[in-house]
Amino acid sequence: MTSSHTSKKQEKKQDPDLPPTAWAVLGLLSFPGERTGYELKKWADSSLRFFYWSPAISQIYAELRRLEALGYAASARSGPEEARAKRRYSITGAGREALSGWAADTAEAGPPVLKHGLLLRIWLGHLAEPARLRAMVGEHLERTRAELAAVREAMEQAAGVAEWAFPALALRWSERQHLAELELGEALLADLAELSPQEAAGGRQAGGDSPTPE
Repeated sequence: MTSSHTSKKQEKKQDPDLPPTAWAVLGLLSFPGERTGYELKKWADSSLRFFYWSPAISQIYAELRRLEALGYAASARSGPEEARAKRRYSITGAGREALSGWAADTAEAGPPVLKHGLLLRIWLGHLAEPARLRAMVGEHLERTRAELAAVREAMEQAAGVAEWAFPALALRWSERQHLAELELGEALLADLAELSPQEAAGGRQAGGDSPTPE
């Protein structure tokens, strides 16, 4: 093994084990321009949350401090020309190199994780009134339609901006995901309607073994 290969291997071992939130914040910084923590939060709310999640403002600032300590991000305070001093952050060369390595590492991606609060309640439907379950699904559909409208608004903002070509692809995927969620919700309403009165009330009236194979 050559010394250059050995050096690269040692550098790989020394890479910090950062949480996904840190990489997400660094990813926001990887686009052109400098941004404040508040601006990063706004962008996460109008992009990341539609397909991953949006970190709290406190998380963003905590990760910015971590990234600065690692040399992956740099910041500077605004001058006297601004009424309120603001600290703007940018990615460094070392940060861009580390982020490129992380983004290209398919082993880091992992499987998607689904935590569907509504379905957890449907799973416990034997403890609820059928009418309330149907109402919850209806409320979920309304929220999903509102989210879909927000996704499409974000898509319009990203359209035609060369630097946002890949975020636009992620938003397009999110649009399809929300459309699929609407279809699944409508199908769930139909499934609930097909339950017989005995099936709908059975779980609340009698016990039984768990529906698992022996």
